Amino acid sequence: MKQIPGGVCAAKGFSAGGIHCGIRPNKTKKDLALIVSDVPCTAAGVFTTNLVKGAPVTLCQEHLKQGKIKAVICNSGIANTCNADGMEKAVQMAEICAEAVGAQPGEILVASTGVIGQKLPIEPIQAGIPELLKSLRATAEGSDDAEAAIMTTDTVPKSAAVSFTLQGKTCSLGGIAKGSGMIHPNMATMLVFLTTDAAVSSEMLQKALSMDVRHTFNMTSVDGDTSTNDTCVILSSGLAGNPEITEENEDFAVFMQALNTVTVSLCRQIAGDGEGATKLLECRVCGAETEDTAKKLAKSVICSSLVKAAMFGEDANWGRVLCALGYAGVPADVNKIDVTFASEKGEVMVCEMGSGVDFSEEKAAEVLSAKEIDILVTLRDGDASAVAWGCDLTYDYVKINGDYRT
Repeated sequence: MKQIPGGVCAAKGFSAGGIHCGIRPNKTKKDLALIVSDVPCTAAGVFTTNLVKGAPVTLCQEHLKQGKIKAVICNSGIANTCNADGMEKAVQMAEICAEAVGAQPGEILVASTGVIGQKLPIEPIQAGIPELLKSLRATAEGSDDAEAAIMTTDTVPKSAAVSFTLQGKTCSLGGIAKGSGMIHPNMATMLVFLTTDAAVSSEMLQKALSMDVRHTFNMTSVDGDTSTNDTCVILSSGLAGNPEITEENEDFAVFMQALNTVTVSLCRQIAGDGEGATKLLECRVCGAETEDTAKKLAKSVICSSLVKAAMFGEDANWGRVLCALGYAGVPADVNKIDVTFASEKGEVMVCEMGSGVDFSEEKAAEVLSAKEIDILVTLRDGDASAVAWGCDLTYDYVKINGDYRT
């Protein structure tokens, strides 16, 4: 497994681009992205479980049932959610894109992100298509332009890619993501677009993606709010030339490792770029009775507003960690829990067997001054473990969301 550049263009057969078409008033911000495959792709997706769904989510779910996918078009600035004409606009986006790339509307996936409840104008998208097609490149730069066009409150782009081998054939898998606020998925993610040239059937792509998000995007939280437009899709061009993966075998295991390497990287990038965030938090729980217990405990810690605020203040207030573990709603012997804070600046144990231990506040403050902090929780109930990602809670989170629309 090797890290490579390229994002969604790392895999053979894919090109991408992004432009400003006029949906967003700021002309320096790209707002329309396109990812196109040279050939029809097998595809899979996982979406928000919020009962309030953006029209593009419903359209994508329908199109994935129909078969192969040729392209993904995405706008930022307006979510196309809670609008009477939402489905009409989503369908129009698919039709416009299909005509532009020489495909059928059912071969197009559509995504939107931005303000909920505002009507999406279709005219800028229609007018921007010629420029969007000219922006397409099968390079890292093309992927970067597409990434820029899907960002909203994100402050940094998010991409990752790896190469790996299946039966002597070199394969690639890469992706881009956006997500900074309203991040608390449940069997879904933010906006994540993944591409691979490994030949994988639609059924196995869906199995791989559904299995992976349980341990990656479902374990990522910024603010506890699940978006209405969460979309994660993966497209396979099959151009690497490996025998198609149609069952759970050794090749499938290698593919899962590649997928997980990319998605974990994207999770960390999303959590680290949480709205107003200054620190990436990673909570590792080990020694739990079951994996489900470990996952709920880890996520309870990184979702705690009090833990997040303490990390922002670089305050080793470990009691807040135990508090979060205690209300997670799963069985755990709280009298057998150890807690350690760690970072590149060292580590400090703050709790042993459910009780506080003497530690240097100065050393703890130094450990917590780093940009990435690990909260290590050890139980003595079993052998299961889990990891969750989050960020600190800062004054800027309120500032950003206090006037998000205006």
